Amino acid sequence: MADLFATFDPPAREALAENAPLADRLRPARLEEVVGQEHLTGPEGAIGRMVAAGRLSSMVLWGPPGTGKTTIARLLADAVGLRFVAISAVFSGVADLKKAFAEAREHAKIGKRTLLFVDEIHRFNRAQQDGFLPYVEDGTVTLVGATTENPSFELNAALLSRAQVLILQRLDRTALEKLLDRAEEIEERPLPLTPEARDAMIASADGDGRFLLNQAETLFSVDLPEPLDPAGLSAFLQRRVAVYDKDREGHYNLISALHKSMRGSDPQASLYYLARMLTAGEEPLYVLRRITRFASEDIGLADPNALVQCLAAKDAYEFLGSPEGELAIVQACLYCAVAPKSNAAYKAAGAAWRSAKETGSLMPPQNILNAPTKLMKEIGYGKGYAYDHDTDEGFSGSNYWPAEMTPETFYRPTDRGVEKRIAERMAYWSELKDRGG
Repeated sequence: MADLFATFDPPAREALAENAPLADRLRPARLEEVVGQEHLTGPEGAIGRMVAAGRLSSMVLWGPPGTGKTTIARLLADAVGLRFVAISAVFSGVADLKKAFAEAREHAKIGKRTLLFVDEIHRFNRAQQDGFLPYVEDGTVTLVGATTENPSFELNAALLSRAQVLILQRLDRTALEKLLDRAEEIEERPLPLTPEARDAMIASADGDGRFLLNQAETLFSVDLPEPLDPAGLSAFLQRRVAVYDKDREGHYNLISALHKSMRGSDPQASLYYLARMLTAGEEPLYVLRRITRFASEDIGLADPNALVQCLAAKDAYEFLGSPEGELAIVQACLYCAVAPKSNAAYKAAGAAWRSAKETGSLMPPQNILNAPTKLMKEIGYGKGYAYDHDTDEGFSGSNYWPAEMTPETFYRPTDRGVEKRIAERMAYWSELKDRGG
């Protein structure tokens, strides 16, 4: 079904059957009617400027489901007088593409150019995407692709270099309200909802206009004795499944949001993104693995118990399972969000790894080498080793670095949490070393 998110233009729809789906009867007839994408379709938007000039460039429309990608493509062709051809990457193959290109060339001979709309364009493989290039370059078709996935991950660089990427926004509350207003206008009756339930239905659409219209059509199709309140609406309509593909961009966006919310010490936002992932069906142990990584990367020795909390949450989840065990993951998430932060261990690891790669063949000083054989003792292995526990301070101040290498400082503790005490201890050891142990 096409994306249908616009205000209503009654004269343009007189030919539609009264029993046509609500979404079809609300389909916009002009580009100006599309709501929620004014940043593109308005006079100053990229699409608005192209239409005003009467010339389209190839483009990729990237946005969430139900935001108007198919509708905009159809209206673009009408606005500049192009022949409109639509194919879906889900159902079409190479033969369909060849046929579309051949027909476009024949129409070009009689002066009729073609807008080729490719829905779900990211589903074509790399070789199939390359097949568009010569026809786009020679003007056989103006390509308009639609995708819900990040084009930089899913589309060939060569194709992206020849098409402008335009980002559609999820429909905001104002746009969704306009859709419901027009639905009520065409049905000539209000939705059987209390104001609170109407608000709840708009919120549940999560920016998807097509979903909202389908829900409205369901409500119009029944005879209810009285308007539904939010509880009644929830019981009447199916719950919308969150948009979340565990192997695609939504997955990475949410885990990034969770990580950065914990790093920013915002327990409320952290819990929100954790809930978003778990309610969408993410594997709980995947989320916990990322939180555990966070405990070392962003907290470290500022609060060593953060890592302990994460590992305890793993044991608790494996022992209890879902949903009871998820509370342990919540506890680990909140602990990490409110813990003092330090990436000193993370930065120290990176610096130490780089140094090890550069100096990996240097021999440690002989005094700290074991001497399990007589020969090794004779050539000096272990000679002069100072046993730290035998000193008054439990600190010998010995040199542990290769002779050819200047001692380096990788770990620099912060003044936050436990690391503040660690910094004081390291400063004390440095003072003892300066005094000669």
